[in-house]
Amino acid sequence: MNDPLWIWQQPDWPHFSWQAEALASLLRACSQAQGRLLGMLGAVGSDTEVQSSLDAMLQNIVTSSAIEDEQLNVGSVRSSLARRLGLNEEGRTTPLSEGLAELLLDATRAHQQPLDEPRLFTWQRWLFPTDEQLRARPLHIGALRGEEPMQVVSGRIDQPTVHFEAPPRAGLEAQLAVFLAWFESSRSDPSLDPFLRAGIAHFWFVTLHPFDDGNGRLTRAITDLALAQGEQQTIRFHAMSASILDDRTGYYRILEASQKGTLDITAWLQWFLATLHNSLEQALARIDRVLVKARFWQAHRSQTLSAEQVKVLNRLLDGGEQGFENGISAAQYQAVAKVSKATATRHLSDLLEKGCIERLPGGGRSTRYQIAR
Repeated sequence: MNDPLWIWQQPDWPHFSWQAEALASLLRACSQAQGRLLGMLGAVGSDTEVQSSLDAMLQNIVTSSAIEDEQLNVGSVRSSLARRLGLNEEGRTTPLSEGLAELLLDATRAHQQPLDEPRLFTWQRWLFPTDEQLRARPLHIGALRGEEPMQVVSGRIDQPTVHFEAPPRAGLEAQLAVFLAWFESSRSDPSLDPFLRAGIAHFWFVTLHPFDDGNGRLTRAITDLALAQGEQQTIRFHAMSASILDDRTGYYRILEASQKGTLDITAWLQWFLATLHNSLEQALARIDRVLVKARFWQAHRSQTLSAEQVKVLNRLLDGGEQGFENGISAAQYQAVAKVSKATATRHLSDLLEKGCIERLPGGGRSTRYQIAR
């Protein structure tokens, strides 16, 4: 008799198991990072909190679609989110950006509401709000997938490599009902760590692949819902999808390996927790920059600065891709502020005198400046 090929063909499916000792250190790291993040948020003002939440949610939506090779209009998504968060930001929205914003906010702000079939069907409809989004083949929207096999394949048409095959359509209603019942009952299971619950939910739902399209994005929305339920926090400050995108190859590799493995999903949970920890650490770094920025402007609130100086200081304070992690030179100041060489030199000297910036080691044309510590 042949061994089961897919995990859902295992006799005890879906009774997953894992090695607790192998996950203990990762669970501790995630818990500590989450605690630090929630603690830091107490020092952030309400306006800054909403703005930081907007940035994280925008990143989550855009990267979740990018995992599926779908490029979104970032401005439209931002406008849709901003309007729902009560922020005054002008911009065009689209039916898709509106649907994506509704989906993420429903998954996180309404985390106390049960996840049932009607809610899932609504989520999927939000992913496909217009006929233009439907692919060449007809899709079942707001309903379970059709009768044809659900496979992820690559390679030649006549000799395809099947990376994954979902459970057959027959019996899918019952399988989805079992998942939804577990998802609801496990919320109050004190023996199941909330992070593990999110990882199990992610793997279980993506294995079922219950829809014709949108399964990956819905899986990550369910993950956000599970994390929000675990944190009891409606405002999101970390973007799990962004960290998944950072290792998209690893994501698909571990999913495929786990689909062909046993019901012991330790390896998947290790990858999931490591990725979650990365998203929490990225959020900590982002909030830390927000706090540094707030403290800087509080310390220099009495200084008289030009609009160009404020612009450059904010770029330095933002760090990352938008800032200058290795400091800024006079030539770069000139380019960012759009001023003459003489004005750039004068502005930098003024900022030095006022204690806003400090000179880094080096001299001449290579002289660089950073925010004063």
